[in-house]
Amino acid sequence: MNDQTSNRSVFRTSRLEEADGDGLNPTGNRTMGEIIAARFSRRGFLRGSLAATAIAATVSPMALMTAEKAKAQSGPQFSFTEVEAGVDETHHVAEGYDADVLLRWGDPLFADSPEFDPTKQTPEAQARQFGYNNDYVGYIPIDGSSEHGMLVVNHEYTNEHLMFPGIVTVADGKVEVAPADRNRVDVEMAAHGGTIVEIRKDGGKWRVVRDGARNRRITSDTEMELTGPAAGHDRLKTSADATGKKVIGTVNNCAGGVTPWGTYIMAEENFHGYFMGELPEGHREAANYERYGVPEGSYEWGNFHERFDVSKEPNEPNRFGWVVEVDVDDPNSVPKKRTALGRFKHEGADNVVARDGRVVFYLGDDERFDYVYKFVTAGRYDPDDRAANMALLDDGTLHVARFEEDGTMSWLSLTFGEGPLTAENGFESQADVLIETRKAADLLGATPMDRPEDIGPDGETGRVYVMLTNNTKRKEANAANPRVDNAFGHIVEIAEEGGDFAATSGRWEILVKCGDPSVAEVGATFSTETTKNGWFGMPDNCAVDADGRLWVATDGLSPEHGRTDGLFAVDTSGDQATSKLFFRVPVGAEMCGPLPTPDLATFFVAVQHPGDGGDDWEGFGRPSYYEDLSTRWPDFRDDMPVRPSVLAITRQGGGKIGA
Repeated sequence: MNDQTSNRSVFRTSRLEEADGDGLNPTGNRTMGEIIAARFSRRGFLRGSLAATAIAATVSPMALMTAEKAKAQSGPQFSFTEVEAGVDETHHVAEGYDADVLLRWGDPLFADSPEFDPTKQTPEAQARQFGYNNDYVGYIPIDGSSEHGMLVVNHEYTNEHLMFPGIVTVADGKVEVAPADRNRVDVEMAAHGGTIVEIRKDGGKWRVVRDGARNRRITSDTEMELTGPAAGHDRLKTSADATGKKVIGTVNNCAGGVTPWGTYIMAEENFHGYFMGELPEGHREAANYERYGVPEGSYEWGNFHERFDVSKEPNEPNRFGWVVEVDVDDPNSVPKKRTALGRFKHEGADNVVARDGRVVFYLGDDERFDYVYKFVTAGRYDPDDRAANMALLDDGTLHVARFEEDGTMSWLSLTFGEGPLTAENGFESQADVLIETRKAADLLGATPMDRPEDIGPDGETGRVYVMLTNNTKRKEANAANPRVDNAFGHIVEIAEEGGDFAATSGRWEILVKCGDPSVAEVGATFSTETTKNGWFGMPDNCAVDADGRLWVATDGLSPEHGRTDGLFAVDTSGDQATSKLFFRVPVGAEMCGPLPTPDLATFFVAVQHPGDGGDDWEGFGRPSYYEDLSTRWPDFRDDMPVRPSVLAITRQGGGKIGA
């Protein structure tokens, strides 16, 4: 998901995740950058480019006024020895902590699973093993325990050049990947999806329960049901499914969520890359697909599976880009694609119960110049009736955010028949609004953002943290953003009206503008107590833990910045906008997750695509692929490739993480 155009760009599936295009939003809606510029220039802030001045201009004024008082009363939120930023072949965690590998790509998940053999991969074996590129990590306690539960993990995408031996050649500096065969494609499809696995903490260490009755792999071949307002619509029907209600598989599952009733949420992000071919001339979906970048063709699946070729199955892309709900209590249940939550490149599905019992989902559309959404259920969560809760996501209101320069914001309803969402603009029903969510949001005048990724609500304060990872295609320079390209991203803090997550209005501030605060021209706004190790860029995933502390994972830091991605603790109270590096990943990797257990004694983190890069690292200096890897993390064995993995971080001797 990073947009750096360096070491990973020679490989096509990596380019897909880098999201390095110009953006697909055709509207003239005022961008977030323009609104920020107008807001702070009107208020007379930023009389220079010094970082200290930038802090005063962009950190919440109320937070600044209360910061010293809060600090005096409670001290900093985090107390640990910071990791030194840098780049090397392995991971690093704060002093006094252990970071143990819990699950690696290919690890067996069932009692009868074959052991991993990277030289003899089959789709049948991969479907019984931990998948590739672990992104979102969720934990569902068993009997309320923080030491025994179900771990749920999204497998976002595959890096063929790191997975398969003998397919990459390098000649005269030119890298080529051999065309895929059927087995390679089917292994990739089996490596997508998600993992549901029982885990238990014994003697202070976590282990996988391989004979867990609810263990499950979900793949690109798992049968799923389309539900909600768009289910059964003609635009979702294919030659294989005349009902428009049954779809095979899920792809590009990025950040996700766990519901209050204990189901697993998988968010489909860059689905456009899995489709190839050309639509039949004059097909009605042409404008719809152009808005989503379909077909992009990073994967060769359509050569072997016609459903991924739009010339043969022109409606198939409309069956992807949804939020999927999985009942982890029943390993035979059919996952549901909940169309009421809209169709776009979903990043994240964190959720919270509003004061009236309705459930609110915050959703990012991870594309340059696209939007922030939230979905509010019509029904109310009943902690005593799980069966009733299982239908909550089929009925509710999807909203899109519009930010104003005076610091207010509103949530606009995407409801058929309201405002411009009518037949005159091509919408015949709520199904059309949801299938073309981006078009509907365009017409409502939503605010184009700098790649919205994960969005974390704080259930205690009514605050919401929006990760905006970056936007290097932004043309305008302005006082609040002196760079013409927002290379490092920022975090927006939303205060919902009255602290009510179901509200349709609120206020916004910039919590932090990311980048190196020692370089004045960057305009970063970390506090002066942030060290040279603690600053970060490209905020991606986030977590608000049980104590209300904000943790941020990054995607895009690289050797050119003198550091890899990592997990950062961001103090939002007494040490407003102070960041500390807690964990860092190996070269080429992205930091995903993160997830604290309810008792805060464990932090699960996901290390995605380690070794995907090495050109710009002086320790390697060339493209990284199966036979010639920039790291062989985490096994460091000559007979094992690099392997995406989930780690469990615990404090030596026990106790709360980060305290």
